[in-house]
Amino acid sequence: MRSCLSKAALLVLAGATALPGANAGVPAHKLTLVVRADQRSGRLVRATLVSPRQVPALPVPPRVVEPRRAASATDLETFVEEIASRYDLDPALVRAVIEVESGYNPRAVSPKGATGLMQLMPATARRLGVRNSFDPRENVEGGVRYLKYLLELFNGDKRLALAAYNAGEGAVFRYGDIPPYPETTQYVYRVGKKLGESRRANQQAGGVSGRPGQPRLIEYVDSEGRWHIQTRLEP
Repeated sequence: MRSCLSKAALLVLAGATALPGANAGVPAHKLTLVVRADQRSGRLVRATLVSPRQVPALPVPPRVVEPRRAASATDLETFVEEIASRYDLDPALVRAVIEVESGYNPRAVSPKGATGLMQLMPATARRLGVRNSFDPRENVEGGVRYLKYLLELFNGDKRLALAAYNAGEGAVFRYGDIPPYPETTQYVYRVGKKLGESRRANQQAGGVSGRPGQPRLIEYVDSEGRWHIQTRLEP
């Protein structure tokens, strides 16, 4: 008898009804009656197992990433006007720098690693607290702050400020003037030319109207990078 019981490895009976006692109230389909032979006494031992509760997995909604809308030309003009005004800078100067630096391409990357609309070098961007140079607003904010700093550093001299924007403050201090680098001299000339063209176009469109006998400021850069400012009387 003992050997027969020992050979009965396991007898499992599924309870069709709820069992009394501690398991009262548990649905029958959640209970399993197990009868097995005790190895020491050979007696049948009955045990009741409660099936683990099946918890349905919570549905995970798909992650929706809203695509960032590319900045339009109107957005860029708004950024420039707003930020330049906040730093008391001429918006025409900022626009000229952007046009020469990147051609208004917010994804522009130079061979040297300068990025964004105002072509900030990584070290300069970190210095200005710019985290994403490809974000148009953040890039313009950093570039305008840097340009304002350079203008104050060189006592409002636009030539030297622009030269430092291109070649670094150290180079301008080292030479005491625009560094004799072809890239830098061309850069100062091109920005000055764009600025002069912008102002002339604005005057012709009536943006700056001069009354007879009132002085008008004429500003331009020659081919050697020299900045000229003249005052003329309106006819």
